[in-house]
Amino acid sequence: MGKDLENIFLNALDEHQHMLLRICSVYAKDEDDTKDLFQEVLINIWKAMPSFKENSNIGTWMYRITLNVCLRLKTKEIRKQRKVLRIDGHTINIYKGDVGEEGQNVKKEKLVQLRKCIKQLNEADKAVITLYLEELPYKEISNITGLTENNIAVKVKRIKTKLLNCLNKIP
Repeated sequence: MGKDLENIFLNALDEHQHMLLRICSVYAKDEDDTKDLFQEVLINIWKAMPSFKENSNIGTWMYRITLNVCLRLKTKEIRKQRKVLRIDGHTINIYKGDVGEEGQNVKKEKLVQLRKCIKQLNEADKAVITLYLEELPYKEISNITGLTENNIAVKVKRIKTKLLNCLNKIP
């Protein structure tokens, strides 16, 4: 990386680091997590520096990268935690954390059953429910699939019913 980009990076960091740290602190669990997140943000900004086209303010560009990194890592953290799938009054708990051996067996069995049922869906429904289970908002699912948000909401409700019926058939 050229000296010019390095100077731009250092000057921008000097000017915006406090704001970047505050953004990181909102998404972090504690001070150490904030520091780790901030390091990850800096690495991503540094790697992206050659692609900065100066079409926007560098601070805005850095904030966007910071938010993207924070949201991506938050999403990963959410996935590690317990997941719950609610289908018309029925709740299927899918644990992704550290549970006992008996809990692990229950978790694995529920996941196997759910995956079997999802595999029976058509490709469009599989895509929608997979994105839904990743906890993406309807708007984002709509942008990815090209369907309207209302269509997504209706599809999710119908898919949940199909999955519930499938899960109830499994002994």
